[in-house]
Amino acid sequence: MLSVPHLDREFDYLVTTEQSDDAQPGVRVRVRFHGRLVDAFILERRSDTDHVGKLGWLDRVVSPEPVLSVDVRRLAEAVAARYAGTRPDVLRLAVPPRHANVEKQVVVTPPPAVAVAVDDTAWSVYGRAAGFLGALGEGRAARAVWQALPGEQWADRLAEAAAVVVNSGRSALAVVPDQRDVDALYAAAARHVDPTAVVALSAGLGPAERYRRWLAVLRGHARFVIGTRSAVFAPVADLGLVMVWDDGDDNLAEPRSPYPHAREVAMLRAHQLRCGALIGGYARTAEAQALVRTRWAHDLVATRPTVRGRTPRVTAIDDSAFEQERDAASRTARMPSMALDAARAALRAERPVLVQVPRRGYVPALACGRCRNIARCRHCTGPLALHERDAAGAVCRWCGREELGLRCARCGSDAVRAVVVGARRTAEELGRAFPGVAVVTSGGDAVLAQVPGTPALVVATPGAEPIAEGGYGAALLLDGWSLLGRQDLRAAEDALRRWMAAAALVRPRGEGGIVAVVAESAIPTVQALIRWDPVAHAELELDARAEVGLPPAVHMAALDGSGPAVAALLDIADVPAGADILGPVDLPPGARRPAGEPKPSVARANAAAGAAPADDPIIRMLVRVPRDGGLALAAALRKATGVMSARHDQQPVRVQIDPLHIG
Repeated sequence: MLSVPHLDREFDYLVTTEQSDDAQPGVRVRVRFHGRLVDAFILERRSDTDHVGKLGWLDRVVSPEPVLSVDVRRLAEAVAARYAGTRPDVLRLAVPPRHANVEKQVVVTPPPAVAVAVDDTAWSVYGRAAGFLGALGEGRAARAVWQALPGEQWADRLAEAAAVVVNSGRSALAVVPDQRDVDALYAAAARHVDPTAVVALSAGLGPAERYRRWLAVLRGHARFVIGTRSAVFAPVADLGLVMVWDDGDDNLAEPRSPYPHAREVAMLRAHQLRCGALIGGYARTAEAQALVRTRWAHDLVATRPTVRGRTPRVTAIDDSAFEQERDAASRTARMPSMALDAARAALRAERPVLVQVPRRGYVPALACGRCRNIARCRHCTGPLALHERDAAGAVCRWCGREELGLRCARCGSDAVRAVVVGARRTAEELGRAFPGVAVVTSGGDAVLAQVPGTPALVVATPGAEPIAEGGYGAALLLDGWSLLGRQDLRAAEDALRRWMAAAALVRPRGEGGIVAVVAESAIPTVQALIRWDPVAHAELELDARAEVGLPPAVHMAALDGSGPAVAALLDIADVPAGADILGPVDLPPGARRPAGEPKPSVARANAAAGAAPADDPIIRMLVRVPRDGGLALAAALRKATGVMSARHDQQPVRVQIDPLHIG
């Protein structure tokens, strides 16, 4: 497959009599193209051709296994059209590399899945849930956005929905953010669905095992498929339900071209196959709320009395109150006494306490102690950090160089202060504030899945919070300004999602559960946490984005590249009438380069060595169109990219449709 944009089309080849039986649509083949052998898929067999000229011969059939199903091919074409990408790039995400030994192994067809009785009692607290599950059992295309309650066993609920579909004779697909979620859902699936019909897909399996499981899905041996973002392309037969859990997690956004989001691919698939769809989470994204507002999906939410009975008590502590509300211990632990009192109460009740810290490490960001200017590396302008308490100097987080003598470039002061305190430093301070209490950390490469329900302080970064047996007695959400103050379109939405994910692990208020968030209580995002009302917050986010013209209220394309290359692309592209073109702006230091450009680490190393820049500065321009102009914009940019690719006289431009982070 060739990822060159101007070659994203079909090519005809002749097939010999010996190859004819194996050369069927969907199989992998090798063909000679422009003097070299390349991999390809057979899309169809025809007895005629519209090619003018001499046709080449198929070199060989790599495998007779039809790995590209009709449904996946249609989905890949739709994703390429939606995201202004090429089909080969999408197919690399959809079809894993071949493992010959696995294909040659004897296939044992499992017996038909045994129906397992489904107890949907736990769904009864959510309005319309009975009708939703009933529609799935009848094979109808029911679609919903589910607002999970705190303490909810979300994996069991998704497994129950899948069991309803499997019992009806169809298949289900669930996409989750990471391996921890895959393991949790797989364990739940074994309790609600015939285990022989369940397959889990993830990159951590290794190429051979992952391909073996993927082939089991392709051959129709799996009725419930679970996986991370690439599993959204899994060739599930007779799909009746596609589910996405926690669609606001960045892990569901593909970092490779054409940068599709698993939620959007899942919704495209549900639309193409006329099957059911379910998006669930403790919080809610503006994109999910847009599906409800347009009536493509309906709400599955609990009543307010039920929500109040299941949520912990949430207290906001303003940052400005720190100096007036500190006691001796909080001076060490950088927490106000109210938060420490909540932790002490939970520890006295023999319950663990969760402490969420936005950043891992020791001190991940430094600033001048006098003028507050951010401390940056003299060689590559990367941020400086301290890795441990007694470090000899600060270390650049980009190039790794050590700065032994720090001096502010603005005012000349050698005094430094911590901008953000990391999880390890927080754990160290809490250990001094609570002598005799065990302190556990979870984050980075050491993520814990579960902790005992005994007194302990569990310090975790967002997304790495372990589940406590019986629930946490309290949760302390520190440095709220760090999450809310990011210069990002989704800063508020992401902060609420991370807070709710942590607070959902705390016991209900009736059992003494309390959550203390260090942030100003007047902020709407903090109020949404206090009231536990993510739906209203998503509505506000959606309205705010519509007012300023940001996705999902509109469609937007981000064009990243050198100034001349971006200008050339826009000159070629026949963008829809009425499109707004915004920019250009310089990308911030360390931003990713377009495909074909030097990696940031390479560029920084070249700069450190005194090498001249290899190309023009990277800029970004935005093209904005109304919702109904999204496909037209993508088609125009896709065609223009192909024209530029054929010219070979311009540097590449990275095109992202509705990027997750605009800035």
